Formats: sequence, structure tokens, C-alpha cells
Amino acid sequence: MPDSVYVVDCDPEWPRRFEALKERAVAALGDLAVAVEHVGSTAVPGLAAKPIIDLDVVVRTAADIPLAIKRLATVGYVHEGDGGIAGREAFRWPAGEPRHHLYVLARDNPELRRHLSFRDYLRAHPDVTREYGELKRRLAERFRDDRAGYTEGKTEFVARVLKMAENQ
Repeated sequence: MPDSVYVVDCDPEWPRRFEALKERAVAALGDLAVAVEHVGSTAVPGLAAKPIIDLDVVVRTAADIPLAIKRLATVGYVHEGDGGIAGREAFRWPAGEPRHHLYVLARDNPELRRHLSFRDYLRAHPDVTREYGELKRRLAERFRDDRAGYTEGKTEFVARVLKMAENQ
């Protein structure tokens, strides 16, 4: 079932997959992209994850987002709106490509800072990474066919890690 939640061991190929996706995004966006960040669980060495690469494409200002949407469409990305997070534009991956999540955000967007803080804290704290991986596995078993339940189950942990990152 394609929408089932499943978590796998860290795959050493994830960084290479990210780089290939990044190259395509940068080729489409040119100088609009000031950075492309590998975020989400696949960006943390050793972390069990759903095998889906998450990319945050960073543009200078929110005014650059409409042009980014047009340029990404030329390589097959379908804009899906902000998904309830203002200023974070989500895209469906191109047809025939492996599933991945691509977002476009302005560099001053708080969601970008949140993604980077969470990722960087986990990268620096292997014990917390291990704890998160164990939680994700338990939730994937419990919420195999309930993506919203799986996500909700991580909320308290994510909030705790973000608070620790803020206080370090």
C-alpha cells in the first residue's frame, strides 16, 4: 500500500539521492535558489526514517516564490500550495520519479529555521537520534495505515527537541 507508513534503517544512499534532487532543483531555479537544504529524517546519519527525501529550497524573499513555482513546473514539479504553513510552498514530485518532498521557502521563514534546528540538533546528539528512531518505529507499527496518527505521535518529541535546540 503506497500510503502506508513504514520506517527503515538509515540508508547510506540518502545523501546521494538528495544531491541528485538538489542538482535538478538548482538547474531549474538558477540564481533564485540561494540554498537547498537536506532536511527531515533522511538528513540525519544513523536515523531510521521513512525512505522519502525532504528538500527545503531557499529563496531570498517571499516575492521570489511565484517565479520559483513556474520554474519548478518546467521540470515536472506540481505546486500543491502551502499545506497550512504560510510561506512554505509544497510540491508533488515529478511523474515517474521516486517519491520525495520539495518545499520552497524564503530564507527568513520560521519553518526553515525550525527544520534546520531540528536536523542540526539530532546530528549533534546521537542519543536523541536513537530515541527518535525508536519512537518512529513504534509509531509506524501502531499507525501503519494512519499517516496523521503517525505524525501526531511525533509532535511532543519534536517540540521537546526544538526546545532543547533553542536552549543550547
